[in-house]
Amino acid sequence: MLSAAAADRNKGHILAVLRESVNTGKPLQALEIASGTGQHVIHFAQALRNIIWQPSEYDRQTLASIEAYRAGYPMNNVKPAIHLDVSLPHQYWGGIQPESFDLVVNINMIHISPMACTEGLFRGAGAVLKPRGLLLTYGPYAVNGQITPQSNVDFNYSLRQSLRDLSSFLHKYMSSHECMLIKYVDMPANNKCLLFRKESVV
Repeated sequence: MLSAAAADRNKGHILAVLRESVNTGKPLQALEIASGTGQHVIHFAQALRNIIWQPSEYDRQTLASIEAYRAGYPMNNVKPAIHLDVSLPHQYWGGIQPESFDLVVNINMIHISPMACTEGLFRGAGAVLKPRGLLLTYGPYAVNGQITPQSNVDFNYSLRQSLRDLSSFLHKYMSSHECMLIKYVDMPANNKCLLFRKESVV
């Protein structure tokens, strides 16, 4: 089991947003894209038992970590992790069918991955979400070209200036995909949760 300190710090805060945003009273299907170590999906699955979780990951080492967490915390609402390259069309996402998920979750991927991954995330979410389904993304963003605080300025420099600007990011993806922003939540450590709803059918 791999352990990421950031995942331990933010999993409770993200769970709080999920609790406020999804129906906890009926069975749901969720896809986590770029699940990382597996800490998030296990934490969410323990708290939201009505949701069947499908973890996924591109990196083979972290895929093994997800499976170690599944073995260590056995639950019937977490499926085996699948290998998923989000930059590819959804037809290559391990057999996932169109309109099969109520929720797609993506944590701390957008700012550390190539733009093709962000484009694939929104394009793919628009395909695999059911109508009115939700996409939740979490991470640091610039706002109108401004990055705060200094820790995020330094982080952006270390990433070769790859923090997505929220304004241009939303304009681009809201105008070209089915997922429309319905809410954003300021989070601890200068991160944000963005919630999008699929507003049209595939």
